[in-house]
Amino acid sequence: MLITQRDDARPGGPLSGLRVVELAGIGPAPFACMLLADLGADVVRVDRADGERAFGTWHRVLDRGRRSVALDLKHPDGTETVLRLAERADVLVEGFRPGVAERLGIGPVVCAERNPALVYARMTGWGQDGPLSRAPGHDINYIALSGALDAIGTGGGPPVPPVNLLGDFAGGGLYLAVGVLAALHERRTSGRGQVVDTAIVDGTASLLGMLIGMAEAGEWQGGRGDNLLDGGAPYYSVYACADGGHVAVGALEDRFYAALLDGLGLDAALVPDRSDRAGWPALRELFAARFATRTRDDWAAVFDGTEACVSPVLSVTEAVAHPHHAARGTYLRDDTGVQPGPAPRFGRTTATVPPPAPRPGEHTREVLAECGWSGADTERLLRTGAARDAHPHGATTRA
Repeated sequence: MLITQRDDARPGGPLSGLRVVELAGIGPAPFACMLLADLGADVVRVDRADGERAFGTWHRVLDRGRRSVALDLKHPDGTETVLRLAERADVLVEGFRPGVAERLGIGPVVCAERNPALVYARMTGWGQDGPLSRAPGHDINYIALSGALDAIGTGGGPPVPPVNLLGDFAGGGLYLAVGVLAALHERRTSGRGQVVDTAIVDGTASLLGMLIGMAEAGEWQGGRGDNLLDGGAPYYSVYACADGGHVAVGALEDRFYAALLDGLGLDAALVPDRSDRAGWPALRELFAARFATRTRDDWAAVFDGTEACVSPVLSVTEAVAHPHHAARGTYLRDDTGVQPGPAPRFGRTTATVPPPAPRPGEHTREVLAECGWSGADTERLLRTGAARDAHPHGATTRA
């Protein structure tokens, strides 16, 4: 059962009271700000004054929990508003290419002059320096050059992009969030903010730590799809079932492997020795033939409650309805649709259900007032196009 209740008030949580300014972008930076907002931070997103939102429907979840002010960052009053926001903020997050924020007059040096305690977090693919720092790119390019993409895929086949989870979100957004929290912790001692240079290539390289260690220890010997954790081992792989569905097998430990053989109806004395890599192809064929005799859900029932570490491979839609996720409230539903709940969870400072993503400029008047603009000034900013106000029910106007 999905949670249907939504608290429209500002979210609580362990980051309650933290003030974040987010310069609207796509992918990893919004994801990091979603995490901060989920855990209680007051995140104000600076959207474009024309009301356009790149990949708005894709960002229905990533943009949740914010307030939105729509500004023209090429207008002096728009720039001044961002600087006023930075003055009262703990964190500013931007995902521009290197040098863009400086050209707009809202770079880290200018912001630090207004607020020396500001943590200025920057999200790029290649980093703020280096030969490729100003080159375009996407997740697939960053994980390719980091060495991660080469390790993913089946034996004899090409590398397989893992959606954009590995680069954008794991190597990028998560590392930006960790960097922000680390800088905030350091600020408690120094009283000073600093720049957090988050590069997807750096974060992805960090994620490769164990794989690099395995390779140097001689335990990542084969090519792609030929190793212990990349689907090469027949007892850590994915198998097709009679109905076209799949099951994932992760029977690494001996007792888990014994439970796997038992569920498949196989005698350990009669199957190839799994410790001998030469026998892996024959063992894989044996497992594949057995799994092909029943449907995915039949096998899920066979292994339910065992230690075999066999799980059905679910679609996103199916995962939402799984009893375990329903019991924990892992996924939420409101009038905008399904979304994952805040993570991780805390014993005392529980985060509330995040409000939905705002319309660009939905909170413009409110935020301008907080920045110290008078009512007359606000009307002037709206009239000149330095700011834009989005009214309820989707109507938008400029005063």
